[in-house]
Amino acid sequence: MVKGTKAETVSKIFQKTSLKQRRKVKEVTLDMAGNMGLIVKKSFPLATLVIDRFHAQKLALDAVQEIRIVRSWDAIDEESDAIEKARNQSLKYNPNLLSNGDTLKQLLARSRYLLYKSNSKWTENQQKRAKILFEIYPDLEKAYKLCQNLSWIYNQTKDKTVALSRLAKWDKKVRQAKFKSFNSI
Repeated sequence: MVKGTKAETVSKIFQKTSLKQRRKVKEVTLDMAGNMGLIVKKSFPLATLVIDRFHAQKLALDAVQEIRIVRSWDAIDEESDAIEKARNQSLKYNPNLLSNGDTLKQLLARSRYLLYKSNSKWTENQQKRAKILFEIYPDLEKAYKLCQNLSWIYNQTKDKTVALSRLAKWDKKVRQAKFKSFNSI
């Protein structure tokens, strides 16, 4: 490690405890910072590293948002092209409105917060918006459900063996979905 770094400072503090004592540590929960993983591996050689739930769920939420953002940029490009085409033909641009009055671009922008919540906590407007969103973008619905399923596993599973089994099944679904944005999880 580089001298003078925080990682080195933390490692030195752990090294003050005997290796015999540090070998007794079975599991360490940590965030996803690479330097923390290195510190734990050096300091607690027999410990299993466990990424904390908050960071795993945040990655899943970020993955869903990444998919939404890609769709948003596509909608922005499509609208810009339609505006340009109308301008070239000396016509007034009239955007296509969805059943809730949103344009596609607005739908995607306004869906941001509902994708962070459980559908049981959606307002009536969010329910309508989600229905339209998921009809147009079934891949976004699939990503949303994967994210919610991960949250359910964390919230509803108390037994470690059951949790590992559920997480393995969840991982299989993620791999089958082939969402690159979920790879970091």
